[in-house]
Amino acid sequence: MKKKLIAGNWKMNGSLAANDALVRALIAGMGQPACDVAVAVPAPYLAQVAGIAAGSALALAAQDVSVHEAGAYTGETSAAMLKEFGVRYVLVGHSERRQYHGESDTVVAVKAQRALALGITPIVCVGETLAEREAGQTEVVVKRQLAAVIHLNGHCISEIVVAYEPVWAIGTGRTASPEQAQQVHAVLRAQLAAASEHADRIRLLYGGSMNAANAAQLLAQADIDGGLVGGAALKAQDFLQIIAAAQ
Repeated sequence: MKKKLIAGNWKMNGSLAANDALVRALIAGMGQPACDVAVAVPAPYLAQVAGIAAGSALALAAQDVSVHEAGAYTGETSAAMLKEFGVRYVLVGHSERRQYHGESDTVVAVKAQRALALGITPIVCVGETLAEREAGQTEVVVKRQLAAVIHLNGHCISEIVVAYEPVWAIGTGRTASPEQAQQVHAVLRAQLAAASEHADRIRLLYGGSMNAANAAQLLAQADIDGGLVGGAALKAQDFLQIIAAAQ
């Protein structure tokens, strides 16, 4: 049975003092958890968090990676740079990157490819907007987003993590019901199974206002292998409760 993965996405939050307190509280509170745990921190804090988390069960994740390997790309961070800081996971295709930075399915697929080439596990985010859900397009949208990644990375698709994050449930306090989430996860699982004989290895995370109160119900679903946690990841006690629910 594969281990569940709980990944916290700090987004554009944090400070040297706050990060120190949060990471130390997490490490002390979780000990040696039965699930995998990671935090996706803003790029300027990767070195700090890597130092504090060294030797612990807390893995380091980045929030984005460049499609380029090196060169005149001001403000970009390459997979090779992330690797030097001990980054284990990187978010690609988060809905905020798709929405605010115009990232296409193809760009997301290339970012996943860059990460995989350096041995970093991409957490590939897919999800529909409220308008798309109300138009009955959920399945079409998430399958299209994932298909681009499968097409480019088919030979090593079993090395990725997929996070389903309904855009209408991110930071809104609205959450997909466990049944709604499971329904989409089952669709994604079937799509991956058609692409790889090792699809059962791939962890599918739910990301969309997962919190201490709803985590256990969501994590009990057959095809939900963990969570991509936003706001609750910034509060040690809440995040620890979600980690406990995954065990």
